[in-house]
Amino acid sequence: MLDIWKENTGVRFGHIDRSDRLTLGSIFSFFQEAAISHAEALGVGREGMARNGQAWVLSRMSIFAKRRPLYWENIEVSSWPRGCEKLFAIRDYLIRDTQGSDLVRGRSCWLVLDMEKRRPLRVQPIVDLIPHNEGIDAFSSIPPGLDSRENLTNISERRALYSDIDYFGHVNNARYIQWIQDAADMDILTKTDQMRFDINYLSEVLPGETVELWACAIEESGHDGAVDYPSQGGPSFAFEGRRPGSDKVTFRAELRTSRSSESCTA
Repeated sequence: MLDIWKENTGVRFGHIDRSDRLTLGSIFSFFQEAAISHAEALGVGREGMARNGQAWVLSRMSIFAKRRPLYWENIEVSSWPRGCEKLFAIRDYLIRDTQGSDLVRGRSCWLVLDMEKRRPLRVQPIVDLIPHNEGIDAFSSIPPGLDSRENLTNISERRALYSDIDYFGHVNNARYIQWIQDAADMDILTKTDQMRFDINYLSEVLPGETVELWACAIEESGHDGAVDYPSQGGPSFAFEGRRPGSDKVTFRAELRTSRSSESCTA
């Protein structure tokens, strides 16, 4: 079996923002495609799971961008399974430059869903069929479960339309990142090079449904110099997606940037 999936690609115009660097949404898209390709190669992709009435569902994901790749830069995107933790199957990700330096690292937690009952199943029987890659870690910890923050404000809303919906008939995990990017401060996203992003997917959103986007600034200490966090903690924000007129949360996310973002140049 192919323990680690690797793809060589380039950063193209549609992947960047006005700073000439890879966007957060594009990072998620690269990681998603690598994970799907590897799962297919291992026999646990969409078709293989569907034969048993099952599907992979992304539950949590964390990424740390040490440096966002530049326009036209050649990069290597890799992904590999990393065993399991309780109900979660773990998968890691890495983007490297042509010199082999780590640029972006990630870790995700997946559930196996019974498609008829819409309930999670034990992942161990499937994880036992694929590589565990013991000791090969892109990320230092399991993506955290995020709690609701105080002082969240309703800043916008999004309706799930054609371009948001994937093969499974709900909003694709990478589209939530696009929604969050659009709700975030454009200047902060553009100027920062180092960033940490965590997201929990809590409830699927179906075609035509509307999600309110709530956000607030968060002030935290203790992350400066920590592994998987910007070297100099800068502006940080929490986001929630909520169903209108209720407290039902569809996702929670947190974005942390670097204080040195003003000095970053393309």
